[in-house]
Amino acid sequence: MSEMTSSSVDRRTLLRRAAAVGLIAAPGVSFLSACAGSDDSGDTKQATGTKSADNPLGIDPKAGVEIVIFDGGLGTKYATDIDTPLFNKKWADAKITYSATQQVSTTIKPRLNAGSPPDMINNSGSDIMDFGAIVKAGQAADLSDLFAAPSLDIAGKTVAETLVPGAVEQGTYDVDGARKPFAVNYSFTVFGLWYNKKLFDKNSWTIPTSWADFTALLDKIKAAGITPFGYAGANASYYMVRAIMTSAAKIGTEQVLKDIDNLKPGAWTNDAVLQAAKAWGEVGNKYIDKSFLGLKHTEVQLQQDQDKVAFYPCGSWLENEQAASTPATFEYAMMAFPSVTAADKLPATAINAAAGEIYFAAAKGKNPQGGKEYLRTMLSKEAALGFTKLTKSLTVVAGAADGVTISPGLTSANDALSKAGQDVFMGYLFDTWYKKLDDASREAANQLMFKGGDAQKFCDTMEAASQAVAKDSSITKFTRS
Repeated sequence: MSEMTSSSVDRRTLLRRAAAVGLIAAPGVSFLSACAGSDDSGDTKQATGTKSADNPLGIDPKAGVEIVIFDGGLGTKYATDIDTPLFNKKWADAKITYSATQQVSTTIKPRLNAGSPPDMINNSGSDIMDFGAIVKAGQAADLSDLFAAPSLDIAGKTVAETLVPGAVEQGTYDVDGARKPFAVNYSFTVFGLWYNKKLFDKNSWTIPTSWADFTALLDKIKAAGITPFGYAGANASYYMVRAIMTSAAKIGTEQVLKDIDNLKPGAWTNDAVLQAAKAWGEVGNKYIDKSFLGLKHTEVQLQQDQDKVAFYPCGSWLENEQAASTPATFEYAMMAFPSVTAADKLPATAINAAAGEIYFAAAKGKNPQGGKEYLRTMLSKEAALGFTKLTKSLTVVAGAADGVTISPGLTSANDALSKAGQDVFMGYLFDTWYKKLDDASREAANQLMFKGGDAQKFCDTMEAASQAVAKDSSITKFTRS
C-alpha cells in the first residue's frame, strides 16, 4: 500500500513523484546535516569517506547502514534477498542493519524528530509520514549527488539518465528558492480496476469502456450473486480516492488534478469532480457491500480471490500482495476505469500510472551517504530486474525488465499502458504534500461510497478542507505546473 514546492511534471512521463551537481561533505559533518541542523552544537559526527570514481558518493566503506522497509504489498524480500546482497557485494565491510514495519510514521517519526533516524527509509502504507513536512524540517537528504553519480551497472550513464523520464522531478521540491530532489519514487504502478479474468471468461462478461456498459455489467454480476464492486473502508479508502480522481481527470483532463494539488479555489467543486463523484456515489449506493466500511484491504482482497467480489480498484502491486491467497481458479487482470460521460476529454483507454513507494535518505542519520549508496544499488538494472521478478511490479529504471516473462496481472497492466499510448497521466500529489487533505479525502470517499452517495457533499467537504490548508500559514505550500 503504498509517495515539492514546484513539481513540474510532463504528463506523458508517467511519473508523479534534472539531477544537479552533488554536495560535498565536509570532514566529519555532512553539509546536509549541517544545513538541517543536526544539533545545537553542529558537531554531530556522520560517516564520510573519500570520493573517487569507484566511490562517487564518498561513503565510508566500513560504516554500517540502517534501513527500514515498509512491509506491505511489495513485501520485503527485495531488500533482504536482492538489494542488501548487491550492496555488500561492493561494500563487504558495511553492515546493513535491516528492519521492517507496517507502521512507518509511528516507528520512524519519533526517531526523525530526535535526530537519530535510520539512514534509508521506505515511507509508505496507511501510516505514511507527511513527506512535505519532512522536507520542510530538513530531515530528508538532498539526493542531487545520488542522481549525478554513475549508474552501478549501466555504463556511461548517471543514475538519473537510467530512469524513466520524470522520475527525478517527481521527488523534487523547491526549498529556500532552490529546486532539489529529496525522494526516490521507485515502484512504477499502473492503477485501474482489477478482476478475475477466468471468472469473466467463464461468464462471457465483456470488459466495459463506457459507464453505461460498466453499470450494466455490474447489474449482471449482482444478479449472479457476486458483490460487483468493493474496497476496504478501514484502511484502503485512498484506493477509492484514486478512482474518483482518475475519473475526474478523464472527464476534464489532468488539469483538474493540478488545480486540486495547487489548492486553487473551486478546484474540488469543479464539474468534472462533481460528475465523477456522482457516478461513483451511485456505484456505492447500488453495488457495494456496506460491511466493507469496517474491513481492511486484505480482507476484501481475499473475498475477491474467492470470487465474492468482482471489481477492485487498486494499483499493480495487488497481484503480488495476494500471491499466497490466489487460487488456481483466479487470474489477475486489469482494465482502465471506464469513461464517465460521452464528452470525457480523455479517452476510455487513458490510464493513471505513476511512480510510488517513497524512499529517502535521512539527513540527520549516522550515515546519510551510505543511505544514498543503498538507493544507488536499488537503482541498478540488476536490482530493478530482481525487484520486478519478486514483486510483479515495475520500477523507474528504464527497460530493466525488457524481454522478461512477467505475471498475468502485470502483463495485463502493461497491455493497458500500451493501449493508452500518450494518454497516460501521473495523477495527483496532494496526498503526499498535505496529510490533512489526504486524511480528509479518505473520510470523504468513505462517506460518499458507504453513506448515501452525496456527490455535492463530497465536493463541498473537500473544497472546505482544501481551502483550510491553503489559509493555514503553518503549512508549507507546494505547486505543480
